Amino acid sequence: MLKQHLQFKLSQKLSPQQIQLMKLIQLPTQAFEQRLKQELEENPALESGKEDLDNTADEFDDIYDQESDSETIAADDINIDDYLSDDEIPDYRTQSNNYSSDDEEKSVPYASGTTFNQYLINQLNTVYLNDEEWAIAEFLVGSVDESGYIRRPISDILDDLAFTQNVYTDEKTIQKVLSIVQELDPPGVAARSLEECLIIQLERKELTPSIELAISILKKSFNQFTKKHYKKLIQKHNVTEEELKNAISEIERLNPKPGGSYSGNNRIIEHVVPDFSIRIVEGELELSLNGRNAPELHVSKEYSNMLKGYKESKEKTKSQKDTVLFIKQKLDAAKWFIDAIRQRQQTLFITMNAIMHYQKEYFLTGDERNLRPMILKDIADEIDMDVSTVSRVANSKYVDTPYGTKLIKEYFSESMKNDQGEDVSTKEIKKILETVIKNEEKRKPLTDDKLAAILKEKGYPIARRTVAKYREQLDIPVARLRKEI
Repeated sequence: MLKQHLQFKLSQKLSPQQIQLMKLIQLPTQAFEQRLKQELEENPALESGKEDLDNTADEFDDIYDQESDSETIAADDINIDDYLSDDEIPDYRTQSNNYSSDDEEKSVPYASGTTFNQYLINQLNTVYLNDEEWAIAEFLVGSVDESGYIRRPISDILDDLAFTQNVYTDEKTIQKVLSIVQELDPPGVAARSLEECLIIQLERKELTPSIELAISILKKSFNQFTKKHYKKLIQKHNVTEEELKNAISEIERLNPKPGGSYSGNNRIIEHVVPDFSIRIVEGELELSLNGRNAPELHVSKEYSNMLKGYKESKEKTKSQKDTVLFIKQKLDAAKWFIDAIRQRQQTLFITMNAIMHYQKEYFLTGDERNLRPMILKDIADEIDMDVSTVSRVANSKYVDTPYGTKLIKEYFSESMKNDQGEDVSTKEIKKILETVIKNEEKRKPLTDDKLAAILKEKGYPIARRTVAKYREQLDIPVARLRKEI
């Protein structure tokens, strides 16, 4: 039996312009400036900076009053007057008071210097190595990751040296050269495990009873040390509690990621540039958009004059018509970009303004316990925009407040009910949980069950597994690993 099904599918497709606008909205201030620079370089019809508005307006009005040219280019149906009479700077003649002063702008510093890899190679140049050892050492340095470790087995390195470098050696030679590389700075570099990294650093120090005990603990009882089984360590190494405490203190001073301490690493370090600023003025919140998001843009006067010349010329050659087609394309792109920047500014300001008022009590006090439960849909409904638009603003933008600069998405949180049946933010609960753990007796840290009981007493009836989830999200280890002696 043949069955027929009729299915209707409703789909919404975004135009290329809408997609580009969404991408512009998503860009934070620094990336937006790069995008603006790129557009100015690629489109000669778009210019930045102030212009003589009075003369420009008068000149355009004169052109607008003239009769429309009888000849048009049929292929594209270009009306020259459309391009000459449009507001050249519709939204940039005056600046709204929701943009912060340019005086507050700060340059963004970048890390500079040699890469971490080159830093190690430069040190190798001071060590005497034969050709084979140099090739092995250079390969080992190239295998060091950003944290400063070599996380590959010697056997794999042996194979790679043969296949990629035509260096045929043995594991003993590689181990010998690795020991040389591990003598480079920073201490602990080129280690193959955390245990080895810490031992290398300790062995570079002046040997004292505490450091000798620390090395012994790492070599013989690393697992018990990481699990904080202090009683077992005291018994196994036959030491007092005070001696153990001093040894652990030496270990805690070490750097578990030696590569991260070198500022000339491969990663570019950027300082955050806030996209918004919130200030309290006479008890009221005042929001401003970083002035770098509000550039002064206008259509090139030179390009407009080219159209004017075409309009006034009696004979229209094919070359002139081709030129006008090119000008039309660039003017369309310039006008669209100016309008897109205006829409971006409006979207950013409206979205952040809604978030600020939704969390008014928090922004007035700085107390995270005053953060209301807030999800993307709450703000999207408030400003009648799509959830994805709010997400683009919240996920990539920073706001400077009297309490520090924070990523906007940090103000969003789910809700749960307290014992009074009121909706409270999960951020509020996490803040209380963090405070309880901070003030606990470190010799006897609180288990998740005990933490759940304490939160219940405070009016937040949540399950132990939920406490564990919040604790993990706060990067707080389990009770056993929080124990101190």
